[in-house]
Amino acid sequence: MDVNLIFRIAAVGILVSVICQVLKHSGRDEQAFLTSLAGLILVLFWMLPYIYDLFETMKRLFAL
Repeated sequence: MDVNLIFRIAAVGILVSVICQVLKHSGRDEQAFLTSLAGLILVLFWMLPYIYDLFETMKRLFAL
């Protein structure tokens, strides 16, 4: 796993939390929820190849 990926995930987390707080204080709870959902989906797409490699390694390990 690359260290840059960890920093990108941390940056997205900080940015999403700030945006959500601003949106919640301005009374836009729906947009805050969608912003946090978009951040989660973005990070999951970044992590998808690593999750795939994990399952492939487990499959080879247990020879299924």
